[in-house]
Amino acid sequence: MSTKDWLEKDYYKVLGVSKDAKPEEIKKAFRKLARENHPDQNPGDKAAEKRFKEISEANTILSDPAKRKEYDQQRTLFGGGGGFRFPGAGGTGASGSTSVNDLFRHAASSGEGNFGDIFGNLFNTGPAPRRSGRSPRRGSDVEGEVTIDFTEAIEGVTVGVQMVSDEACAACRGTGAKAGTMPKVCTTCQGSGMQASQAGGVFSVTEPCKDCKGRGMIVEDPCEVCHGSGRGRSSKTMQVRIPAGVTDGQRIRVKGKGGPGENGGAAGDLYVLVNVRPHKIFGRKDNNLTLEVPVTFAEASLGATIEVPTLNGPAVKLKLPPGTPNGRTLRVRGKGAPKANGARGDLLVTVQVAVPENLSDEAKKALDDYARAVGESNPRADLFRS
Repeated sequence: MSTKDWLEKDYYKVLGVSKDAKPEEIKKAFRKLARENHPDQNPGDKAAEKRFKEISEANTILSDPAKRKEYDQQRTLFGGGGGFRFPGAGGTGASGSTSVNDLFRHAASSGEGNFGDIFGNLFNTGPAPRRSGRSPRRGSDVEGEVTIDFTEAIEGVTVGVQMVSDEACAACRGTGAKAGTMPKVCTTCQGSGMQASQAGGVFSVTEPCKDCKGRGMIVEDPCEVCHGSGRGRSSKTMQVRIPAGVTDGQRIRVKGKGGPGENGGAAGDLYVLVNVRPHKIFGRKDNNLTLEVPVTFAEASLGATIEVPTLNGPAVKLKLPPGTPNGRTLRVRGKGAPKANGARGDLLVTVQVAVPENLSDEAKKALDDYARAVGESNPRADLFRS
């Protein structure tokens, strides 16, 4: 909506309330009129639809204390009906006021100033302030990818990351213009790179200039290498520290190591995707390492002290209690992956009872004697009981 429209609309009249109406009265009036004119209640009725929009617009202003105060102040300043009082103005009306229509025509024809200069401070719709240079622009984020060993992921490692990023074009030195030419200041935003646009009602938003895409400059004769972007492709290798305890598929952020900024803007960030090769015997569950250890039937039945390996450390002794079943997991504390607080997870050892494939006659006889000695019952009997 234009400033002219905003000044000439009487939102109190739209809602049918007085200028001294309390918030509760405004709320009640809006609800009543909104129900009567809602598009769902009046399908196909264009007049009701238009009326509903006017009601909503009026409520937006009058239900907000700050907006209502500003609206009242400006309506008072402009005479409440589009009249703007100029000190000593000759005006045609008895009050000596000039209508908003006359003011718009005067601003357009006199050439003695910009209409936005008159209303800019009141409604924030004036032109964006001029700035001597182009706005700083943050550099782009860059992504890289590395593959490391399982052990390196647990202990941490420094790797070289091949990265491709945008840098100032070497041919035009970042101007985007062909050699021997220079870009010109954008006349739309006056070099600021920003422009105001109406966002509805009396308020406006500032956004990058659509003509220069926020650069503040217009390239009429673009560089043949970068095609006017002012950026060039650069490939380089950067040493990046992968922290201890990183997981497969994790993205590491290296702040300020991405593409360089423009006009003093900050550099972007580097994001490194980490792939971890699996280990041949160790696995991982959160901050714990996992390991499957085979034991003999005798060790599991009678109990035993066995040695198990650790990652990048000496073997540790683990005590199996008598009658350890297949699949039981035992814990070796502090032999896992590093945690964020500096502590380490645990090593989780899962027992796998190894069944021999070939038995000697003597061994077979010993097992037969064992079965008779313990009088083993059928371990599957419960499966057939309902």
